[in-house]
Amino acid sequence: MTDELLAISPLDGRYREKIKSLEHYFSEHALIRYRLLIELEWFIFLCNEVKLEGTRPLNDKEIRTLKDLSTGFDVTDSRRVKQLEQKTNHDVKALEYFIKEHLKAHPKIAVMSEFIHFGCTSEDINNLAYGLLLKDFGTKEFMPLLWGAIQELFGMAKKYKAVPMLAHTHGQPASPTTVGKEFINVVARLEKQFDSLKKIERSGKFNGAVGNFNAHTIAYPKVDWPGVSHRFVTYLGLTPNPYTTQIEPHDTLAERFDALSRINTILIDSCRDMWMYISLGYFRQKLRGGEVGSSTMPHKVNPIDFENAEGNFGLANAIFRHLAEKLPVSRMQRDLSDSTVQRNIGVGFGYTGIALKSFMNGLKKVDIDEKRLKEDLENNWEVLTEAIQTMLRKYKIDQAYERLKTLSRGKKLTAMEIRTFVKQLKIGAEDKKRLLALTPATYTGRAEKLVDLYKLKIS
Repeated sequence: MTDELLAISPLDGRYREKIKSLEHYFSEHALIRYRLLIELEWFIFLCNEVKLEGTRPLNDKEIRTLKDLSTGFDVTDSRRVKQLEQKTNHDVKALEYFIKEHLKAHPKIAVMSEFIHFGCTSEDINNLAYGLLLKDFGTKEFMPLLWGAIQELFGMAKKYKAVPMLAHTHGQPASPTTVGKEFINVVARLEKQFDSLKKIERSGKFNGAVGNFNAHTIAYPKVDWPGVSHRFVTYLGLTPNPYTTQIEPHDTLAERFDALSRINTILIDSCRDMWMYISLGYFRQKLRGGEVGSSTMPHKVNPIDFENAEGNFGLANAIFRHLAEKLPVSRMQRDLSDSTVQRNIGVGFGYTGIALKSFMNGLKKVDIDEKRLKEDLENNWEVLTEAIQTMLRKYKIDQAYERLKTLSRGKKLTAMEIRTFVKQLKIGAEDKKRLLALTPATYTGRAEKLVDLYKLKIS
């Protein structure tokens, strides 16, 4: 095995252990294994479902033999395929030869070996292989990881729903919110995108060299090949796309990568906010023995998890956005520029996975500093001028906004100054009483209620 210190990419070096599970979906070995699965399933489908002339139905033992070739496929087998590829200079054709090589040990199946890869172009195999590996990875790995981040944020929203916090718009003190309300904002954004991601189709094509079933039709003109293709792709758990060139146009893949970019961008936004809140002292970072924040400044405790997450989400987006822009574009009926690009799908997910884990690690390492939050609220009584001028508008008092602007713009006001101003207002007694009782810490509107109202919609 290559020394990780010599790896060119940090995914295969520094971060390898964090994303090791991705090799089951995005390594060269994984791609070959998924291609093998498609080739064998197509062969079985032709024999037992289509009952194509020249084939015969396979018995249970023969089907197990073929499926065992797929489930038992290991790295040694992949190396053999790569050896054959050195001669063919074609990866999918090498796999076809590998299968036929193995069928020699089963003569009764081997007599039908020319129906391996029957009527297929390489892209028929490749697009379905990518469709299945992405489906499996999404179901087993990615969606649970993303949902875990959403649940972590939801838990923090509930925990801190009533903790008041000074808001900042344009980086300046603004009407207060609660810590929990700011977390629930992120939850709502992410859950919407999570739901959208789940609904995106996983398209697959299986219609031959240029999408017209040319070879199929000349060999078996009476077979309903579009119907056979539809049944096969559906059987694999993908959505059939009957209108393609040689390649599936990757439009639904582009949708998926665009959706992933939006999710990552929301998380970048959250990372930056957390970084700022830590900088303001609203959150304290938990200390861990042995950790060093600076090679020269011993006091430092840096928000490195959020910084790491932000950087890696950005790298992932660079990959996903290129995939979304590139994959739907192919010269005429086919070019190979998509093939080399698709091999980097795992890179985008790798950086996203690292970022998500760093983000959640960062969340688990922070506690709110209620003393600091209260201090900032107490030092910014001028944020109540919004409430006062709105109350004046209620009473149709002329120049309501302008009067508060004169009082407060660019100034720091005390509680006494605010209350002195309120006492001289000609408004209803109950409204005046409410304004006089108001503090920055209690001026949070329905923030707490909004957190209570939010229910996670997706299980």
